[in-house]
Amino acid sequence: MSTVEVVTDDGVHTPLLQNSSNQVEFAAGGGEITSSPPTHQHEESSPDSSSHKQRLVSLDVFRGLTVALMILVDDAGKAFPSINHSPWFGVTLADFVMPAFLFVVGASVSLVFKKVPNKAAATRKVVIRSIKLFLLGLILQGGYFHGRNHLTYGVDLEKLRLMGVLQRIAIGYFLASVLEIWLVNDIVVDSAITFMRRYCLQSVVAVLLASIYMVLLYFLYIPNWSFDVSSLKSASLVSGSGTQAVYCGERGSLQPPCNAVGLIDRYFLGEQHLYQRPVYRRTKECSVNSPDYGPLPPNAPVWCLAPFDPEGMLSSLMAVITCFLGLHYGHILVHFKGQIQTVIFWSLTSFPLLISGYAFKVLGVPFSKPLYTLSYMLITAGASGLLLTIIFYFVDIKCIRKPTVLFQWMGMNALIIYALAACDLFPAALEGFYWRSPENNLVDYTESFLQGILHSKKWGTLAFVMLEILFWGIVAGFLHWKRIYIKL
Repeated sequence: MSTVEVVTDDGVHTPLLQNSSNQVEFAAGGGEITSSPPTHQHEESSPDSSSHKQRLVSLDVFRGLTVALMILVDDAGKAFPSINHSPWFGVTLADFVMPAFLFVVGASVSLVFKKVPNKAAATRKVVIRSIKLFLLGLILQGGYFHGRNHLTYGVDLEKLRLMGVLQRIAIGYFLASVLEIWLVNDIVVDSAITFMRRYCLQSVVAVLLASIYMVLLYFLYIPNWSFDVSSLKSASLVSGSGTQAVYCGERGSLQPPCNAVGLIDRYFLGEQHLYQRPVYRRTKECSVNSPDYGPLPPNAPVWCLAPFDPEGMLSSLMAVITCFLGLHYGHILVHFKGQIQTVIFWSLTSFPLLISGYAFKVLGVPFSKPLYTLSYMLITAGASGLLLTIIFYFVDIKCIRKPTVLFQWMGMNALIIYALAACDLFPAALEGFYWRSPENNLVDYTESFLQGILHSKKWGTLAFVMLEILFWGIVAGFLHWKRIYIKL
């Protein structure tokens, strides 16, 4: 599915979804963006020198930081529920990770397709890469690999999860790329007006997708529905089985049991192909350990057992707009030549996005990552843009790179780290080597050892996760040293 590419002196092939965007040079004086092979030396020349080009590494750092945050919130979220995904409404640190991935995909796409000599060939490559990424998501997140503490593999195809993180990224990458290839007006950008005219068709598509999402979310009628507990993994949570009825009969509800996002996924994907452990099982209605997972409370509503996919079909419409906003940031980088000018325009985009997100929340559109509401999309995109602006200022303008070098390395090999670490392939493989009992393995022993040293299960887990991130940063650094990159 993926290939290992070794960079030679004759050229370079860039890794995962980064295409040539991740290995770009930013000419400090002229603002030109060109393809460049990775080097072992940091280019510490003054950003004011127009004769010397320095690599734009902020996208690497941003991507690597996002991967590190995903490892942190996934593996330390149980110990610190405050950083884990919000059970339904609200935002936490974990809720910013997925939009950050989508945002940087859009920013990278705008650099990759700055010039498209052959639109048909470019589209063909985009289609092939999108399919590969989607299929990889099915393998990694469809249920075949069972992860830590489950030394088994395999999945009943009747219960294969169809959507997921990589699948959503594949959709966002495909649509953003198609827009960038086919819906850019052939206009020379010499002012803010011509900039808007060049990309106005992309804005129209973004508004159209957002409108479709909002109309369906607030006006689609949600009838009563039922699900078969015995056919789902949730059957193990209760005694008995059978069909459970959920009573809705309303429009505009954003609550877990009765929303348009779940309705569309159940209709088109089928309840058995949805995520079987949705975050709303951590709400007070569904868990005695809320905001963590736990046993069902007495008289818990039946919908607590129902599946729901946080990367579903309707919510992906709004998620794709995050990619489109990433495109906008890339366009600014391409057309506005001065580095400080780029920082100013990025900031002037980020703060209105954040303010708009909070304004919609005040107007009654809550933050919700599972539904990917408009307010949530705006504040997470704004936060991603602001973070990229800060990283760009320190890393590419001030050339302060040593503190972020681990994230840079991780960002240059994001796919392999995501698959091995965030999808638990490597920890699960290590757990397969144990002494007499499956509990006696290197992974669990290391975590227990740190918990014992710190006399705290929570802080020991956090120390273990930080050590894990450091480990993957070193692994990525080794791959970079060997000039080995993994791409689809």
